Amino acid sequence: MTPAPPTDPPNPPLSRRAWRRNRIVAVTCLVAVWVLLWGTLSWANVISGLVVAAVLLAVFPLPPVTFAGRIHPLPLLRFALRFLLDLVVASAQIAWLALRVGHTPRSAIIAVQLRVNTDLNLTLTAESLSLVPGSLILEADRSTGTLFIHVINVDSLAEVEQFRRGVLDLEARIIAAIGSADEQRRVREGAHPPADLEGAPT
Repeated sequence: MTPAPPTDPPNPPLSRRAWRRNRIVAVTCLVAVWVLLWGTLSWANVISGLVVAAVLLAVFPLPPVTFAGRIHPLPLLRFALRFLLDLVVASAQIAWLALRVGHTPRSAIIAVQLRVNTDLNLTLTAESLSLVPGSLILEADRSTGTLFIHVINVDSLAEVEQFRRGVLDLEARIIAAIGSADEQRRVREGAHPPADLEGAPT
């Protein structure tokens, strides 16, 4: 039997200041996702997003998440530009698949274990993947920091490994943008997980 990988220690109790900061971050992220789903930046969408965020946080309170890092503006800009590029490229690829005649794309369910096992990193990586056409999060295992992702148009194990490396590169960009020094060290020192049976094209 292979021993279970070590997990990060539980989040410590939050101070009042940290609780307020996390609420602000949560509302900002929820509003941003709401605007992205509507596809139009307008005052109506921003205000309705604030209302939805307030209702969600009141009815479904989020567990406390400790943000140990800090915002790094230049890496954050790099992440945003690369994310926009991925959106455009993936949308074009999905459009081309829809237009191809006589071609049935194969799909795969790929398990990717992240190197920084925190709720924040797991959530941001999962949301970034789900917003890009062609990939969808099926399950997230908090105990091991593993994402199970359904991916379309995967024809070989080489493409499975290419996608897995892409997810780890996405995680590295997120940690570079908002991660702590310890999280960035773990990403630099962490090796890519070996290939396994999960992820074989179907």
